[in-house]
Amino acid sequence: MSILPATSSANRTSRPQVHLDVLRTEQLSPHMVRVVAGGPGFAAYSNNAFVDRYVKIVFPQPGVDYPEPLDLWAIRETMPRELWPYTRTYTVRWVDEAAQELAIDFVVHGDEGLAGPWALRARPGDSLVFTGPGGAYNPDPDAGWHLFAGDDAALPAIAASIESLPADARGLAFLEVDSARDVLEIQAPAGVEVSWLFRDGAPAGSGTLLVDAVRDAAWPPGRVHVFAHGERGYMKGLRDIFFREHGLERSQVSLSGYWAQGRVEDQFQAEKKLPIGQIL
Repeated sequence: MSILPATSSANRTSRPQVHLDVLRTEQLSPHMVRVVAGGPGFAAYSNNAFVDRYVKIVFPQPGVDYPEPLDLWAIRETMPRELWPYTRTYTVRWVDEAAQELAIDFVVHGDEGLAGPWALRARPGDSLVFTGPGGAYNPDPDAGWHLFAGDDAALPAIAASIESLPADARGLAFLEVDSARDVLEIQAPAGVEVSWLFRDGAPAGSGTLLVDAVRDAAWPPGRVHVFAHGERGYMKGLRDIFFREHGLERSQVSLSGYWAQGRVEDQFQAEKKLPIGQIL
């Protein structure tokens, strides 16, 4: 059964389209590739103030003849849904407005998926088209400490969040990746303890490593502000820890599923409206 491209309530006003050129790429780890993009189209990019800012990258379907220049919103207004380009959601790792460039980090597992293989093959001069950015999270400056939890997909957002903290911030971070080779350098304040959790070949989203680590951790005293994002099943497990076991208030927690094991993003997005896809 074919899966239709995901719909969205966004439009060209709320999420303007940006067309950048790939400037360079960097293999950060065996499973993470950074694409740095910029060029003349950067003038159309309007940055926001959220540290978890994200964009929807546009991937044309092979074999479909789209008008040039590619315009996602025009295509959605004039072409049937089954011919729409696919979109994939990615965090903007950093923005350098002076240099007029930004970086997006992609999890890659060989030829699996759509965005990862594209990033692995990307070369200078290739097009990067996206809409956005969106975003919703900034660390609470009044929090006593911060808790971060996520898997590979959430690593760029969590790293950006940690690096945005003041030098005197305190916190715990639990980051699940495949192996020690996937550990990345994060400029964390001295008071933020970063713990890396290794699946050692197990599929992402298949275990309880991340949930167990958060449950078993010795939580510091004080009011916590949580940023936990990643695989949907993981987030459901963490939800119970945050709200049932620790009695946190909704305002203390940024909790979101970035993906779901066994689902492509279009199916994952469609399920958000169904009981299986609801986390909060």
